[in-house]
Amino acid sequence: MEKNRCGWCLSSELYKSYHDNEWGVPVKDDATLFEFLILETFQAGLSWITVLNKRQNFKKAFDNFDYKKIAAYDQKKIDSLLQDSGIIRNRLKINATISNAKAFMEIQEQFGSFSDYIWEFVDHTPIKNSYVNYKDMPSTTNLSDLLSKDLKSKGFKFVGSTVVYAHMQATGMVNDHEVTCYRYDEV
Repeated sequence: MEKNRCGWCLSSELYKSYHDNEWGVPVKDDATLFEFLILETFQAGLSWITVLNKRQNFKKAFDNFDYKKIAAYDQKKIDSLLQDSGIIRNRLKINATISNAKAFMEIQEQFGSFSDYIWEFVDHTPIKNSYVNYKDMPSTTNLSDLLSKDLKSKGFKFVGSTVVYAHMQATGMVNDHEVTCYRYDEV
């Protein structure tokens, strides 16, 4: 018997797998938080499935999402990324990823970890929402507005409130599984 899942993930097996295994699971690991930040940055203005389909290409192109390596990218590496048809070739987003890696490390230095910094916005406890239909979920909240503004003040780019809220959902800072979804109580 098919499990009851959130309505947004039913269009593909890749979506279902992502939904079942990752989306909404609380992430406290800095490397994983950075990976999602990169992917959400590239998703801005596009569909999530577009990014998900290219995730392995991004992983390879961006040195396994190693923010220390990314922070040191030079023009030669940027030019190489702009020629990589396996990723989304957007110069502004590529440059943002590099500056975000630098800002990410500055936050680690200041707060001990990026996880400690970002999870403080939810008092280190996921917010559990109660949506019946994913179409009723907001794309931003007052909290994502606040976090977006704070990230921008720390030098991050392409972190508007919609991107930030998607990041919060993906990394389990908010549980936005539909209440009838089998993952709702699991995460």
